[in-house]
Amino acid sequence: MAHISRIEEAILKELSGRVIGAAMDVLNGLKPGLDEKLYERALVIELRHRGHTVDVQREFPVHYRGKHIGSLIPDLVVDFSIIVDPKVVTSFNEAHIAQMIGYLSITGLELALLLNFRSSRLTWKRVVRQQRADFPPDLQA
Repeated sequence: MAHISRIEEAILKELSGRVIGAAMDVLNGLKPGLDEKLYERALVIELRHRGHTVDVQREFPVHYRGKHIGSLIPDLVVDFSIIVDPKVVTSFNEAHIAQMIGYLSITGLELALLLNFRSSRLTWKRVVRQQRADFPPDLQA
């Protein structure tokens, strides 16, 4: 993993806060109880309205032993920096986190953000590619 600087860490923290704020506005506007894809589409609109670049369903090639074996397609990539995965689930589980770790490994990005729109209060989880002792604790979980 390439070492990221404190400045890059601060930028990721600020960007994730902006994404969470946009997600809160989406949830407040739409209310809970809808399909995951509806929140995703609304979040794309909200983030773009706020000036962010959002790649939807961008393909990343996956290789094994030098051979292309398929593609990885995260839901959203915001500002070429954060994978964003909207969910409507009871709670995040180890499979959600493992999936984000795999996505980070393949894409080379440092941060993924799980967003849960299930209830009237948005919940989220930040997942970093490699946990480091010097990484801010609030970005590790």
